[in-house]
Amino acid sequence: MERQSLNSLGVYQRSLALRDLSEAVAHYFSRNKDLFSLPKIGSFRDDISQSLMTDAVQITKEVEQAALSNSYSVKMRSLTFINIMTRNILAYCNGLERDGVKEKEYLNLLRGEIKTFRSSFKKWRKSFHPGNGNDPSS
Repeated sequence: MERQSLNSLGVYQRSLALRDLSEAVAHYFSRNKDLFSLPKIGSFRDDISQSLMTDAVQITKEVEQAALSNSYSVKMRSLTFINIMTRNILAYCNGLERDGVKEKEYLNLLRGEIKTFRSSFKKWRKSFHPGNGNDPSS
């Protein structure tokens, strides 16, 4: 796959939507409104917000890497990381909720976006198996 065709890939579009929503939610809930700067020692909520943004950005990068790689092992490693990071984001939502976030509708929006992304991801993941033109020895 070429870089130009990434935008036509549904799972990539979903990862961008997830990234954007995650960044918005993280910024909203963080007490440190300068999340994009260098890390500072902050509150538990700030730590979760920073991790939320980092994982959401990494999901998009891993989708790109899996889509553009010719190596089956690189694809599988990226798919594994994506699974871990989506579970992490759900855990961050739970952590924010336990930390006393009152605006649970934002967390539910993010959970819904994760659900939509995972549905798209699972369909896409099925296309990566050794018999589908991928080299299992790479």
